[in-house]
Amino acid sequence: MSDLDPKDWDAFRRTAHALLDACVDRLAQAGDHPWIPVPEDTKSGYALSDTPSGLEAAATRMAKEVMPYGVGNTHPRFFGWVHGTGLASGLLSEMVAATMNANCGGRDHAAVYLERAVIDWTRDVMGFPDTASGVLVSGTSQATVIAMSAARLRALGAHVRAKGNSTRLTAYAGAGVHNAARKAVELLGIGADNLRKVDDWSQVPNMIAADRAAGGTPFMLIGTAGSVDFGTFDDFHALADLAASENLWLHIDGAFGAWLKLADTPWRELSNGLERADSLACDFHKWMYVPYDCGLCLIRDETEHRAAFAARPSYLAPQKEGVAGGDPWYCDYGIDLSRGNRALKVWAAIESYGGAGLGAAISDNCARAAQMGALIKASDKMALAAPVVSNLVVFTADQTLPPEAQSELNAGIAQKLQLSGDAVFSTTLADGITCLRAAITNHRTTAKDIEIAIAAVDRETP
Repeated sequence: MSDLDPKDWDAFRRTAHALLDACVDRLAQAGDHPWIPVPEDTKSGYALSDTPSGLEAAATRMAKEVMPYGVGNTHPRFFGWVHGTGLASGLLSEMVAATMNANCGGRDHAAVYLERAVIDWTRDVMGFPDTASGVLVSGTSQATVIAMSAARLRALGAHVRAKGNSTRLTAYAGAGVHNAARKAVELLGIGADNLRKVDDWSQVPNMIAADRAAGGTPFMLIGTAGSVDFGTFDDFHALADLAASENLWLHIDGAFGAWLKLADTPWRELSNGLERADSLACDFHKWMYVPYDCGLCLIRDETEHRAAFAARPSYLAPQKEGVAGGDPWYCDYGIDLSRGNRALKVWAAIESYGGAGLGAAISDNCARAAQMGALIKASDKMALAAPVVSNLVVFTADQTLPPEAQSELNAGIAQKLQLSGDAVFSTTLADGITCLRAAITNHRTTAKDIEIAIAAVDRETP
């Protein structure tokens, strides 16, 4: 017999405690640990050999050679892209999840009931009806594929699962839609050319009519709750009315912005109408701060959701009792049979902090974005490239320069501040200019952090 368990459990306990202490220290001192590049000799040292070093040595290396070199998103001045920041509850829940090692594709065990509890809680927060169902996935990209699959089945009928898609389907989305929508239409054989980008939603009825006249089958509208570039929101009531009048499926990409349902006014109002959607994709690992990865696909009608995916071969036959009980199984609501225990870290966060506590952190992030916007407006040189709507701030460091010089300056500042450890900004295009972009989704970010970050930008501006 091959024995992969520790030969000395007491020794393992000491090793595990030491590593746990290192992890807790890292979280407690997150503000002292900005992003730093991985040294070349450390990179080369990751190479594996056939000679094992043992648990204690592996644990020591993880603490000293791996943990210091993350993306940096736990740091309070990490504003790059839209990254979640992790929670102390996540450290505890991941430890339990690893110990249980549950496959959450189905069967009768605690993790599937936790997943139901998380989905039911989210359904109520988002205002979806009791008929709604959901499934936890890797993130909004996968959730978009699942929602689009259900929408395709509604448009074409159940035979599409066996016969495939021979009808030209068309979908309509705002110009700032996330690239996940493009990947989804490509993956499902709909084709990127049939994802219509919309600058003015009032023109969509004409676009739909033209597509139908050309033999196409319009089937979906895609709204955005928090655009990836500027944090803007579509008018969901208007989209729901349009979807109803044209008999189309309404999907909303709410990767981070859907969680404004938990926020204070005025930010909460940005999510109004989201509850009228046929499907919603959102991430817990972004603006709910839980560890990566965990997203959710929420679908208004459970029968449509299940019809798109349910398939139970004989070796997965359900039972009324025993381990093979626990119906419904989540493998019937998505593409994965082998699924990790994503629900526990979400459940632990909600159980630990409550919706109100998480919502307060979200509201504070928006307040910090407003603060950053105000500091930029007060500057002689800096200028906002777009209004601060929610938690994203896009700006140029020196509006007095020509556009090309602004782009060069902003890109250079982003890189310098990342390397110095002062702050992590990403960049995006606004009116053809490369601008600095701050996505504030870190519950550790304070008013002082905003002041330090903007002062650092000012320092790097000639």
